[in-house]
Amino acid sequence: MTSGLLHYEDFPEGLVIQLGTYYLSKDELIDYAREWDPQPFHLSEEAGKNSVLGGLAASGWQSCSILIRLSVDGYANKSAAMASNSMEEVKWLRPVYADETLTGRATVLSRRVSSKRPEMGILRMRFELLNTTGELKCEITGVQFMRVRNP
Repeated sequence: MTSGLLHYEDFPEGLVIQLGTYYLSKDELIDYAREWDPQPFHLSEEAGKNSVLGGLAASGWQSCSILIRLSVDGYANKSAAMASNSMEEVKWLRPVYADETLTGRATVLSRRVSSKRPEMGILRMRFELLNTTGELKCEITGVQFMRVRNP
């Protein structure tokens, strides 16, 4: 049942949702890279230092994965989220380094109820991943479908 969950009505335009923090260890960064993005600057401190990234840096896809995990834990699993049909844009703005603590936030950019499915609200959202000094590392803009409480 979805009665105790957050619904479309609980996500006004302009709402900023703090998503919590995540510590990315060196071992986790390298393990991810070995499996999914085995480029030298994701696998070796030396290669990272000698790259444009300036140090051992996470794959951009790992940064996205962390941001989505923070979103799921921060609001999606507490809501009547239905699905998503797109991520319109992903930006990797600064490298995410080993042993960084990251913070996520989500902002509701716009919202509307589906004309074809009135039980479904459509939220256009921006998801941001920042380090402890407030540097923006990764940004995703996309769509979240959310159940309407009283269609």
